[in-house]
Amino acid sequence: MTARIGIVGVGWWATFNHIPTIQASPDAEIVAICDLDQPRLDIASRKFGINACYTDLEEMLARENLDGVMVSTPHVAHTHPAISALQAGCHVLVEKPMATTAADGRAIADAARKAGREVLVPTGMNFTDFTAKAARMVRDGRIGEVRHAVCQMGSALDDLFSGEPMLETADHLFRPPASTWADPEKAGGYGWGQMSHSLGWLFHVSDLTFASVYCMDGKSRTGVDYYDAAVARATNGATVSLSGSSTVPKHVGMHIDVRIYGTEGMIVFDNERARLDLRRLDGNDEIVEISQSEAEYDGALPVQVFAALCAGKPVENPANAENGARVTEALDAMYRSARTGKLTHIEG
Repeated sequence: MTARIGIVGVGWWATFNHIPTIQASPDAEIVAICDLDQPRLDIASRKFGINACYTDLEEMLARENLDGVMVSTPHVAHTHPAISALQAGCHVLVEKPMATTAADGRAIADAARKAGREVLVPTGMNFTDFTAKAARMVRDGRIGEVRHAVCQMGSALDDLFSGEPMLETADHLFRPPASTWADPEKAGGYGWGQMSHSLGWLFHVSDLTFASVYCMDGKSRTGVDYYDAAVARATNGATVSLSGSSTVPKHVGMHIDVRIYGTEGMIVFDNERARLDLRRLDGNDEIVEISQSEAEYDGALPVQVFAALCAGKPVENPANAENGARVTEALDAMYRSARTGKLTHIEG
């Protein structure tokens, strides 16, 4: 079976990553694209040879008999197309952050359950073999009960979050708009823009759920968060330290460093140094061999998994709607706490 995929939002990331990755996949094809901007639709249609173009999502869903929909609209416009596609019987890839309020995140997860369809959030590190090994270590009780975690992430995106054109995209078909990434009124900032990656990894591997968060941030010149420092309490009582920074040098690139501490040991993950270690109190350690190329971020990997999912192949989805909802709840609480200066509770 070759899955029929529709795209909602044909801006920078859809045209740089989503469409080329699906067009190179044996499992799926892009049969329709949808965007409110007709000139942008026309450009994408000519570039990729996709003839079915829509400015109305409901019309595309009604006419195209889609197996899957990929949502790559601005952050604040993920919820409606995701839920509409689920209700139409499609699997949905929705770009991170899955939503920008806790309520919307839960609404997407509820819609997925009701529809019996999968939501996949393309936080690429979750889809690696070494991440699956780390999650099994925790599920198998090899670090005991999780009691504390440290979750740090940095990205070379000071230009993006300060409202400047992203250096690496100078030769791309479209470039990331400041209205999405650097506008505090439209969920701009490092937390919404990047920390889904580190939080998604933490929640998948540790299986924690946050109960409360306290956050402080540092602002870019456009008023969005450049830096985030937070502490959280999980529902099982575990404590968590969170950190994010957008001002990593361009030649260094993105890095994620997570340490999960349990009653019987700890897991250390660091993609910058290609490291995944299990360290146990009894000395029965395990070092997982990771090459540097394996540890580098692969944005195509979750899209390839989505294509296989839509084609009916048995795949694991380690960044599903529940994972996305937990990430959204955590980020929503971080922003509310930073805004009010108070500890923020997450409604259960």
